[in-house]
Amino acid sequence: MKKIIASLTVALVSTCAMAEVNFQVIPLPQSVVLDASGKTTLMIKGQAVSYPADNARMKRNAEFAEEFLGLKPQAELATKGRKKAKDTTPVRLTLGLTSDNPDAYQITVDKKGVLIQGASESGVFYGIQTLRKSIAQEQGDTIALPWAVIKDEPRFQYRGTMLDCARHFFPAEYIKTFIDILALHGVNKMHWHLTDDQGWRFEVKSLPDLAKKGSYRPHTILGSNVGLHDPDNVLYDDTPEEGFYTQEQLREIVAYAAERYITIIPEIDLPGHMVAALSVYPELGCTGGPYFVRPYWGIDPDVLCAGNPKTLEFIKTVLGEICDVFPSKYIHIGGDESPRKRWETCPKCQAKMKELGLQKEAQLQTYINKEVEKFLATKGRELIGWDETLEGGLSENATVMSWRGFKGGIEAARLHHRVIMTPTSHCYIDYYQLKDHRAQPHAIGGYLPLSKVYSLEPVPEELTPEEAKYILGAQCNLWTEYVLSPDHVEYMLLPRLAAMCEVQWRPAGEKSFEEFTGRLSDMEKMYRRLGYKYCTSYE
Repeated sequence: MKKIIASLTVALVSTCAMAEVNFQVIPLPQSVVLDASGKTTLMIKGQAVSYPADNARMKRNAEFAEEFLGLKPQAELATKGRKKAKDTTPVRLTLGLTSDNPDAYQITVDKKGVLIQGASESGVFYGIQTLRKSIAQEQGDTIALPWAVIKDEPRFQYRGTMLDCARHFFPAEYIKTFIDILALHGVNKMHWHLTDDQGWRFEVKSLPDLAKKGSYRPHTILGSNVGLHDPDNVLYDDTPEEGFYTQEQLREIVAYAAERYITIIPEIDLPGHMVAALSVYPELGCTGGPYFVRPYWGIDPDVLCAGNPKTLEFIKTVLGEICDVFPSKYIHIGGDESPRKRWETCPKCQAKMKELGLQKEAQLQTYINKEVEKFLATKGRELIGWDETLEGGLSENATVMSWRGFKGGIEAARLHHRVIMTPTSHCYIDYYQLKDHRAQPHAIGGYLPLSKVYSLEPVPEELTPEEAKYILGAQCNLWTEYVLSPDHVEYMLLPRLAAMCEVQWRPAGEKSFEEFTGRLSDMEKMYRRLGYKYCTSYE
């Protein structure tokens, strides 16, 4: 690999002020090679950016170039007797880059102008984002770009971020802003936690009361996570929490994300974390209720009844509509923190165990998981679950998210399951990011500084090279028990997402936290210009 130029600043030609072009962005490209001549090419706002006329996604990329770079899209029109017209535009977007990685791109600045070439349309988009960040501090309409070749591709195919909208609801329009933030950081998977004990946010058209009633709670616990243990002796606020996403809104958001090369992976957490659903359909619980949407946090003993045949009917109805709305290959079914206490004394569950010849209640969850896997397969989809889903076995097509440390991911990779690494130790950004809790908004607890996120190595050294191939990537998770507003979402997310971005993109062994923080100041300027909230200190 060619040596990365450590620093680069070039004076801009500007009618308004002097500024700097800086290819040292986040994520840092794998290769930045300057032309020895020191020559520059002018890029002027309002000038044309060309794209293949017969490619709608490339047209959308050109529109992003207009939005981010101030350029004017212009299709490359074919002419009679020629394959295409001679391109005279100084900024060109093209495909054809040779690479096995579809997200790879190359930016070439030379006497012909600026060429952003991708192995696919997504690669071109990431190239545009890199150029956008490189010139982010410019002040004028004319920019002098040094002749250079910038090459990059992400290390991992799965680059995720999870947002929990069950505990606190965030409007559909804000979800688009959240997606824009992910796109700025090269994320390509948004894991969306839509249901939990504290709220059901997905509209199921065939079960209209599920979202209408299951999305509402009259108040929420104040202070620490003690409500489950003593719900009658705690303080609550006087603010109702409500809201759900209609399927029309969700389809619009899915399309918005897809334009930015982000796949939304929905999560319907089951068989635990289902009390909001049980509050609407109490017959699906082992005790029959009554249940209520939980205004406090913690692991609830009430779960779906594994012995009730209506339970699987309910699950398949919900997941069937999920598949209709979300085109993602992966569907997340949670599977975490599901107590078996109710199953131990439930006549229906015990009868189901006897029918299936099961020895332990834990095997009932495996039974549900496998039934769900078979159903999703009929829809052409595959299952993702938290690492608890490993208990009792999964099919080879299932993917495991390892959150309770690295152990579950190691075990899954050795069993040839695909793995996404998201251990609490490095990836749970609902934790405090500074030691001094008083200097920050309220968080769930814990301590996850920027440096710790940056230090994540998703591929454990215990794995053989063959086993390591099953590690798809890494993901940071933002749970929102204590995150009440969009500003708070962004504060918890930034700049830790910038650190995770480098984990997801940079080659193993080529990261330096000290060097990263040197580049972070320019990213923070971009946050300010875009109006994003972020933690201004880091440790």
